[in-house]
Amino acid sequence: MGEFVRLEVDGGVGTIRLDRPPVNAINGQVTAELAEAASEAAERADVRAVILYGGEKTFCGGADVKEMSTRTYVEMRTFGTRLQTTVAAVAAIPKPTVAAITGYALGGGLELALAADRRVAGDNVKVGQPEILLGIIPGAGGTQRLARLIGPSKAKDLVFTGRFAKAEEALSLGIVDQVVAPDDVYSTALAWAAQFAGGPAVALANAKAAIDGGLDVDLASGLALETHLFTALWATEDQKNGMRSFVENGPGKATFEGK
Repeated sequence: MGEFVRLEVDGGVGTIRLDRPPVNAINGQVTAELAEAASEAAERADVRAVILYGGEKTFCGGADVKEMSTRTYVEMRTFGTRLQTTVAAVAAIPKPTVAAITGYALGGGLELALAADRRVAGDNVKVGQPEILLGIIPGAGGTQRLARLIGPSKAKDLVFTGRFAKAEEALSLGIVDQVVAPDDVYSTALAWAAQFAGGPAVALANAKAAIDGGLDVDLASGLALETHLFTALWATEDQKNGMRSFVENGPGKATFEGK
C-alpha cells in the first residue's frame, strides 16, 4: 500500500484509490504508486474488475504543476515517459475497469479516466485537457485516447481551447458513459464492476484485448486477432463451464459457474 495510492479489494472488485489531498495531483510518487497498484490489480486472481476512484470530492485535478515547473527538459522526458507508461498500464489491466469521477478530472486526471473501459460521473463534474493554457499539450495519452473516443474534431476543440466540459456535455460528447448524483458515483461504478466478480475472467480478458487491439489495426488484422482470441478460449475452463450451463439450462437461463 502506497502513501497516496492504494488497492482495496472487496468481493472480487479492486478499487485503485487516489488519496493525495486536496485534488489528488499526480507527481512522481503518485505515478510510481499508481503503476504498482495497476500491476497488482492485473495480477491478483481475487480481483475480477477494477474501479479508479479519487474520493468523494474530486477524481484528479491533473499533474502537479508546481513540481513540473521546476523540471528540466531531460527530467521531463523521463517523467513524461514514466507517466504515459503508467497510464498505459492502467489501460492494459486485463479486467473490466470503470472510473468513478467526482469533482474534477482535468489534464492527467482525465487521461487516467480515459484509460478505463467505462466512466461514471457525478452531475457536478467538470472534465478537460487544460494543458494548452500552461503552454504545453496533454502528455499521458490525451491527444490519442480522447480523439479515438470522441473523434478528432471534438477532441481538438477541447485540447486547443483548454476549456472545461460539464457533466452533461461530457455525456453528450461520449467522454463519460453515465451521469448520476454525486453521492451515487462510487456505488454506481461498484454495481457495474461487481457483475463481473464471478464472471468468465479469461473470456473477459480476451474480449477486452480483441476490442482494444483491434482499434489500432486495419479490419483484416483485427478480425485475425479476434479469431485467435476466440479459438484460444477452447483451451479454458471458461468455455467449458459456460457451454455446459447453456446445454443443461437452455438459452436465457444459463449461468456462468467459473472460479
